[in-house]
Amino acid sequence: MVVSRSPAAGPAVEGRLRFGGVPLPDQEAVKVLGVEVDRELRFDGHIKHIAKKASHRVSALRRVASFLDRGGKLLLYKAQIRPYLEYAALSWMSCAASHTRRLDSIQRRALLLVDAADPPDPPDPPAQFEPVSPLDSLEHRRDVAANVVFHKAQVQGVPHLAGLRQPPRIAT
Repeated sequence: MVVSRSPAAGPAVEGRLRFGGVPLPDQEAVKVLGVEVDRELRFDGHIKHIAKKASHRVSALRRVASFLDRGGKLLLYKAQIRPYLEYAALSWMSCAASHTRRLDSIQRRALLLVDAADPPDPPDPPAQFEPVSPLDSLEHRRDVAANVVFHKAQVQGVPHLAGLRQPPRIAT
């Protein structure tokens, strides 16, 4: 995979990149630490992959939902589904809005299952029932994660984030 603004760069290097004397094949996309990036630096394939994985897990939650109370379903969502929707979000959070909406719809599906009334149990009195909606949206969680990294780099001066530090600016 060649990353360049010039369309001629790919064919110019094709077959010329070698590792240990062996020519490296050109690839449409590479996977780095579980995040797939294509040659146009887009995350379409990655988002499709994690949406599919998370959807499979929501389906599994649907199959076991009748055996769990609301707290158990919420715990299962937080432990088994949400990590797929949030893994390495700082690297792909600038993707197209349609992709993040796709992930948000998966979260909505899962939370509808969590909030669904349990038929075998009597319904909770309204005073004791807490809706799941106070859970933060995925977009909010991504924004908070980005702000935390920025704060650690700028204010706390964490050494491994030194490359992200920006010089102070004076407002004009």
